[in-house]
Amino acid sequence: MRAYFILFLTFISFLIKAQHTTTSSEIYHKMQKLNVLGNVLYLAAHPDDENTRFIAYTSNELLYNTSYMSLTRGSGGQNLIGPEIRDALGVIRTQELLQARKVDGGKQYFSRANDFGYSKTSTETMQIWDSTAVMEDIVWIIRYLRPDVIVLRFPPDSRGGHGHHTASAMMGIKAYELAADKNVFPEQLKKVSTWQVKRVVTNTGRWWDPDVSADDEGITAIDIGSYSELLGTSMNEIAAHARSQHKSQGFGTSPTRGEQLEYFEHQIGTDAKENIFEDIDDSWARVKGSKKIQELINSLLKDFKIDKPQASIPQLLEIRKEVSQLKDPFWKRVKLEEIDELIADCAGLFMEATAEDFSGTPNDSIKVQFQLLSRASEDVSIVSIASPELSSLHDINKKLAVNKNELLEYSYYVNNLPYTQPHWLKESGTLGMYKINGDKTLQTAAETGPSLQFKVTLSIANTPLIYTIPLEYKTNDPVKGEQKRAFIITPPVVVNFPETIHLFPGEVKKDISFTVKAEKDKVKGTLTFNSPSGWHMDQTSWEIALDKKGEEAVYIVSMTPTKEAENGYLEAVITTVEGTFTSSLQTIAYDHIPTQVMLPKAQTQLVYIDLKTTDIKIGYMEGAGDMVMDNLKTIGYDVDLLTEDDLNQEKLKEYNTIILGIRKLNVDHRVDFQMPALLEYVKNGGTLLIQYNTSHRLKTDNIGPYPLTLSRDRVTEEDAEVTILHPKHPVFNYPNKITEADFDNWVQERGLYFPNEWDKRYEALISWHDINETPKEGSLLVAEYGEGHYIYTGISFFRELPAGVPGAFRLLVNLISLGN
Repeated sequence: MRAYFILFLTFISFLIKAQHTTTSSEIYHKMQKLNVLGNVLYLAAHPDDENTRFIAYTSNELLYNTSYMSLTRGSGGQNLIGPEIRDALGVIRTQELLQARKVDGGKQYFSRANDFGYSKTSTETMQIWDSTAVMEDIVWIIRYLRPDVIVLRFPPDSRGGHGHHTASAMMGIKAYELAADKNVFPEQLKKVSTWQVKRVVTNTGRWWDPDVSADDEGITAIDIGSYSELLGTSMNEIAAHARSQHKSQGFGTSPTRGEQLEYFEHQIGTDAKENIFEDIDDSWARVKGSKKIQELINSLLKDFKIDKPQASIPQLLEIRKEVSQLKDPFWKRVKLEEIDELIADCAGLFMEATAEDFSGTPNDSIKVQFQLLSRASEDVSIVSIASPELSSLHDINKKLAVNKNELLEYSYYVNNLPYTQPHWLKESGTLGMYKINGDKTLQTAAETGPSLQFKVTLSIANTPLIYTIPLEYKTNDPVKGEQKRAFIITPPVVVNFPETIHLFPGEVKKDISFTVKAEKDKVKGTLTFNSPSGWHMDQTSWEIALDKKGEEAVYIVSMTPTKEAENGYLEAVITTVEGTFTSSLQTIAYDHIPTQVMLPKAQTQLVYIDLKTTDIKIGYMEGAGDMVMDNLKTIGYDVDLLTEDDLNQEKLKEYNTIILGIRKLNVDHRVDFQMPALLEYVKNGGTLLIQYNTSHRLKTDNIGPYPLTLSRDRVTEEDAEVTILHPKHPVFNYPNKITEADFDNWVQERGLYFPNEWDKRYEALISWHDINETPKEGSLLVAEYGEGHYIYTGISFFRELPAGVPGAFRLLVNLISLGN
């Protein structure tokens, strides 16, 4: 039996990612796809760059294998739904892309490029990325997916408006030649073959070509707004649902219906006269020895019974037998996956593996319950259940009764398996690149895959098929119903710091709390810290003893900087008999994506700073989500979170300064009704500080006491030279003296979306600009209004404060102290 098991592990194994009911119309739709052998690759720079209308059309109307390659994971962008930035935001946006692909039917891939933030030129982008490595990833995807057409989202010039955009187009055009050259990345050819794409086009957009027409030279158009009678929806409606998965970017979209023309500009390859898919043989004729397959699929479609899809299983198995004999490894792999999914759908298969808890640790034991069910077919038997990760095999050989659950339960010993975390974050990369150890499939994969999974071998009409199911944990929520999350493997103990940064304004002692959490029963060990030089610690070690999994203990360490203190990280180290552990555990949970976990280092940043603060009380109104309020509390300020109910003048008198969180004017539908009260507060003597917003989707025109206009102006070079326009202004003198040195060591950018027009009663205080650009003076505007002070700033405090930039703290303290 073990030889049988090993033999069939080499066959195609279809991964059952989610259990859901597939309707007969959806099954027939998938069967139609068996007859289509066309591939298309959409290529751009970021999550949300893709055109979901095009992907929905090619995947569901043309039935092409459609993939989107996003060169980055979008970690340099902004977050509209929470405080996560950088790596955590990249995790969110990766999952949002995967949810979008579940809707529009495409597949998702990435390169190793890191989104280091907004870039104004492709030259800068290519310098920060390892352009050879990124090109290697693109060439691999082309060879692996064999697209007939590559569609670029952006033009290969500055019209794309972002250096990453331009670079993605330039590299996509170059990859057209390289993927077909056997001398380029020859090590890839051990697993894939060279591939010549038919043509590369740009899905041109009206924001850079507003008058585009199919009559223009080199331009073709497709109406992608078609309606599918089988699916009961249009491509535009599917696309809107997919686009709306990009919630962290605020891209919720209402569906449109009817004609939708998309325009395509020729870049390289065979020129298309009428349609970018012309001259492409997307039938079985492109595969040698497939004539019988074509005939069998035609019969399958002709004989399909909408009220009895299980009747198609014998024909699907016959088609599978013929496909298995193909000598073309690419189409053999692709079509066997499609056929095995169809067989599962027609049989009404339900298979799941659930654990008693959502997590385990290496060298732990877990109990797993399997539920297997054939809801339609009478000819299904369970042959075996195996797990390569657990080196286990259970021979079962039992026939499944129709629509009767087969419940099985086994216990497993979890060997020393790797911890669950995004594979692109396991190793430290560079500013421009992730470091991913593994083969090209992993380097370009969207996600790591299940921590534990099981291969279920079934016999369907005496044909063995292998399906892979992930190990999950499920609960029932009284409001939301059944809730599932992937089973994860964690270290036996983690240390979490509630605050990511601690500022020390002088040689003062501060208590730093941290939480030790057991991820298994009976954790005992010793905790110590590594700290930067020049810091005094009142206690150097703690004995840890936690009896039960999930138990937490809070500890406090007192730190005092000396005059020689160096800024750096306080890193926790726990030593037990099992080893040394240095991780924290960060959970990312939103309703629209599966729960994700990260295992960053257990550390908090120590910053010794020459900082004077003022004795004022602050009110904070949340926007899209940032850590500014928490950072102000870190340096000792009394900060209250305010809501609209607090916006009466008697209540507002309690506060010296009120701050609006980032993009408050974009995300709060009530802000138009709130601004009059806030401006009245200023008039009565308060200080109001508004952080950056975008000009797109403003919820109010009442931004300030006097007219100002937001723009797309930004300074992306974090070391851009700063000019203080009015050095004697109180903002630069009280309570801290601000000089050009306070703008050293900033991260990612100076600021974004500055006003570019404003009333003369505003005073611009700072000027800076990126290389080869004109000065930008709208990043910090201050105005007196009545008895108070109004401040609008596009300076990226939301990035600088969590990064521990001393000058950013000093400047912000001065701003909130204005008038106080």
